[in-house]
Amino acid sequence: MKLDKVIAVRTAKTIYRDGDKVIKLFNEDYSKADVLNEALGHARVEETDLHIPKIHEVVKIDGKWAIVMDYIEGKTLEQLMLENPEKKNEYIELLVDLQMQVHAHKAPLLTRLKDKMNRKIDQAEVDATTRYELHTRLESMPKHNKVCHGDFNPSNIIITPDGTPYIVDWAHVTQGNASADVARTYLLFYLDGDLQGAETYLDTFCKKSDTAKQYVQKWMPIVAASQSVKGKPEERQFLLGWVDVVEYE
Repeated sequence: MKLDKVIAVRTAKTIYRDGDKVIKLFNEDYSKADVLNEALGHARVEETDLHIPKIHEVVKIDGKWAIVMDYIEGKTLEQLMLENPEKKNEYIELLVDLQMQVHAHKAPLLTRLKDKMNRKIDQAEVDATTRYELHTRLESMPKHNKVCHGDFNPSNIIITPDGTPYIVDWAHVTQGNASADVARTYLLFYLDGDLQGAETYLDTFCKKSDTAKQYVQKWMPIVAASQSVKGKPEERQFLLGWVDVVEYE
């Protein structure tokens, strides 16, 4: 395998292209369990009819773990939004349609979103009272078992030359309440500085799915707290600001 064409650099991992394959190479100190769990979660989603890259193998390269999967030719929805700003609302509508397709599926063996969020809340840099309120709110939310991508944003949608949309980067996939996944996407727009995009996205999703906006907003503090754990320092402060939205009862 050739590691000479870098296509993306992420925290603790680098993504290379080698012909018709992508090699996601993790740092030496990256948890073996996390790599194998990511590959397993991705494989669970492969069993649905969603358009996603197929994993070919999990290997070690020079002492580092790597996941090898299909390379998907095309442009990301993020690129298309930048190139065609007049079509942004149209692209956001496509984003919502694709996310609703994901939520329409079930994969019973995936990690449960509530379990993952409870663990993350325990690790969040908030006081015990806030953690208690977040755990309480999380437990009170309706229990669903829909596939939730966990990082659903325009950079993770690739449109192939023939117009087929592929969804990539399933590292955070779980099963649970779709509105938590929506709250995460909303916050990702905000983290990217696109406040108008965030509001357009949320309005579009709520209208298309007939979901009350207030219901998604109830998830915001929970999702923000769970995402703050591994976030960049500047993102962490922003996310913890959303945690303060908790309504104490």
